[in-house]
Amino acid sequence: MNERVVVLAGPTAVGKTKLSIYLAKRFRGEVINGDAMQVYRGLDIGTAKIKADETEGIPHHLIDICDPGEEYTVADFQKDAREKISEITSRGNLPILAGGTGFYVKAALFDYRFSSPGVNQALRRKMDQIVREEGPAALYKKLKAVDPATASRIHPNNVVRVMRALEVYESTGVPLSRQQQQVSDQPLYDSVLIGLTMERSLLYQRINQRVDQMVREGLVDEARSLDKRGFRGSQAAQAIGYKEFFPYFDGTITLDEAVRQLKQNTRHYAKRQYTWFLRQMEMNWFDMSDALSNFSQIAGKIAAFIEKQ
Repeated sequence: MNERVVVLAGPTAVGKTKLSIYLAKRFRGEVINGDAMQVYRGLDIGTAKIKADETEGIPHHLIDICDPGEEYTVADFQKDAREKISEITSRGNLPILAGGTGFYVKAALFDYRFSSPGVNQALRRKMDQIVREEGPAALYKKLKAVDPATASRIHPNNVVRVMRALEVYESTGVPLSRQQQQVSDQPLYDSVLIGLTMERSLLYQRINQRVDQMVREGLVDEARSLDKRGFRGSQAAQAIGYKEFFPYFDGTITLDEAVRQLKQNTRHYAKRQYTWFLRQMEMNWFDMSDALSNFSQIAGKIAAFIEKQ
């Protein structure tokens, strides 16, 4: 029998964190973070990272494991998540993979193969020189020429990821986009896939309220700290919740404009998340629209579903 894993997925602000705690307490579970940006230390407010006093004693894994300047790939996540699934199972507990980064979640559950050549120091020095002399756009243009599919998924200023994609191409002769292949449609685990959805206008209202709360809690200072530490071009800094404030720090837009942009980008991201899971994975969908007033009943219904699988 394959190891059992419960997956909680869906758009941001839909209620994954609260439900993961409920299910972990119900099934003696441990939570594995499935959000690409919560792996970074210091990105707390903008990623809606769970606070220590909110965990209710439930172990959480793959949170705060990297510095913002480090590269952390889907291949890294796949390896780490699978290790955690085995560890949690060996303790007799239930792994609960909760998050909204679809490709990370799918790569952990299914047999994806990733090529990962070693670091080419000579090539890195050459690319560093291009960035210094010509700017990030010049390097991004080179990636678009050899691997437009990967380039379309990377922000032009995310120098770390652009360099890595070029390095893979130069080392193997095969674009990164063609090396990320799903080998089998069958999951590696006995997986229960729970998708959470919500009436669109209510979800967008929750997103707007969450952004306002983040700003009150110090999001602007968190983004400024990331910028001052020289991480503007890093993978971490491209997360929604941080890059929107860089033009404000540069004096080209107002704070209100930055916050409005953040709300809009988050709403668009939530729509993309929902669409991705709808198309890419056969989720069992549950509507969380009434969760504010009726959480126990909805959570109980989901728990009963898991028990029957």
